[in-house]
Amino acid sequence: MDLAELAKLRQYVGRTETKVDTIAPVPATLHAATLDRDDPPYRHGDALPPGWHRLYFLSAARPGEVGDDGHTARGKFMPPVPLPRRMFAGARLAFHRAIAIGDEVTRVSEIASLEGKQGRTGDLVFVTVVQRYSVRGEIALEESQDIVYRGASRGAEGGGPAEAVEPAPWQREVQPDPLMLFRYSALTFNGHRIHYDYPYVTEVEGYPGLIVHGPLIATLLLDLVRRERPEASVTGFSFRARRPLFSPEPFTVRGWPAADGRSVRLAAVDHEGAAAMTAEATLA
Repeated sequence: MDLAELAKLRQYVGRTETKVDTIAPVPATLHAATLDRDDPPYRHGDALPPGWHRLYFLSAARPGEVGDDGHTARGKFMPPVPLPRRMFAGARLAFHRAIAIGDEVTRVSEIASLEGKQGRTGDLVFVTVVQRYSVRGEIALEESQDIVYRGASRGAEGGGPAEAVEPAPWQREVQPDPLMLFRYSALTFNGHRIHYDYPYVTEVEGYPGLIVHGPLIATLLLDLVRRERPEASVTGFSFRARRPLFSPEPFTVRGWPAADGRSVRLAAVDHEGAAAMTAEATLA
């Protein structure tokens, strides 16, 4: 990608988008079932668990507004990066106050940066999006997302050498069957075909199977913290995707709590023992 193309894309830096949504109970109740939790139905006033904000502020893209891969067409808010493949590479979240079922929440999104690089497989474009969620004028959540675009290729690029991950005090096995992936795609109105269209992901993109959503993996890591420390409040969370996870191969989510109880190191580990995502949560 030449400098002129990058200069045009950088015109999107600073662009903002504002959305307002009311936190309804049904998506949260369905999400709990998707994560295999036995939570009672969510009701008005219940706290929304950390990371579940992704169930809201959905883009109602019509069929003519999506590309061949199922993603919403670029150029409205997200810059029109011409590279075909997109992945959610990581994020940093700061939880300032609880969001509750029934709250009316305002989300302001901003394109914070856009950078082009040369990777092992060709051109890469990194876009950072900052989102701020407010309730009654008070910021409740801030999230900085890293999204990477890359060129077409056959199969998954390696995420570097696979490093074995040690056993952890907290550990839970996850079975990412097609039903889980379908439910999460439906709950988040995510049309990206790599998560539910087996012929597409194997024959067109060349992967060995359906790909587990990055945000779903991150949510499962946060869910491990809730299961092990239900009384704790998460004040910060950051994660980085290392390599894909494929359905239906099982994986484990693991946690190593600090001695002082104020943080937890986390990882999602594939069936071969390699880290697919690493993360850290800070607790209060």
